[in-house]
Amino acid sequence: MNTLKIKPAKLSDRIVEQLEHMLLEGTFAPGQKLPTERELAEQFDVSRPSLREALQKMEAKGLVSRKQGGGTYVCDNLVGGLTDPLFELIGRHPESQFDLLEFRHALEGICAYYAALRGTSTDFAQIKQRYDEICTAQQLKDLEAEAKAVGQLYLAVAAASHNVVLLHLVRGLTPLVEQNIQLNLEILRQKDGIVGQLNAHRQRLMEAVINGEPEQARQASNSHLAFIEEALLEADRERSRLARSLRRSQTT
Repeated sequence: MNTLKIKPAKLSDRIVEQLEHMLLEGTFAPGQKLPTERELAEQFDVSRPSLREALQKMEAKGLVSRKQGGGTYVCDNLVGGLTDPLFELIGRHPESQFDLLEFRHALEGICAYYAALRGTSTDFAQIKQRYDEICTAQQLKDLEAEAKAVGQLYLAVAAASHNVVLLHLVRGLTPLVEQNIQLNLEILRQKDGIVGQLNAHRQRLMEAVINGEPEQARQASNSHLAFIEEALLEADRERSRLARSLRRSQTT
């Protein structure tokens, strides 16, 4: 009987496996520059030739791109499927904004649930920092920065869920969500007291996650989005009433 000899895995293949794991868990984001070859070799305790061979394999897989003299970058196209022209169209179409809100109910609610269940002290510090950035943007009356900070808060919650599918789905949708948030804020900020109510909702969400209360975190996320949806619908009804009133005044 012939003996089948199992060849040991090459060191570069093991490095590739570790790098792929780091990409999946979100250690490196799309477009981010990786540490230098020297730094990575020291981190993995391997030789630079083995590390360089691993990076070449990552490049062949389309996971990283290498620039002569400029370092190695995670490929931006890792989230390309979620930033195609169809998603750009969704972002511009008014009726689709409510569809996106409904989708966010499911996605952000489950992220909040698992973040409360699995989050670490480091995750919670990131979430608190993102919340503080929202408050700072509001004080500066910078609507664009506020929308971005809110989007980054939800991304931090997704990262705290320690579910790589949720993380990359949220990350891919973040530009669209931030656009959705900014459009919503432009409408909602016209109503008195709305900013304080939104902040109270986000604070409840943050506290439920940090306190390790999964169901309360999910409910806080869903209540927040339901409040936004109802406020937007009411704003739309008010615009319709004003338009009807204007038409009547013009015909009398």
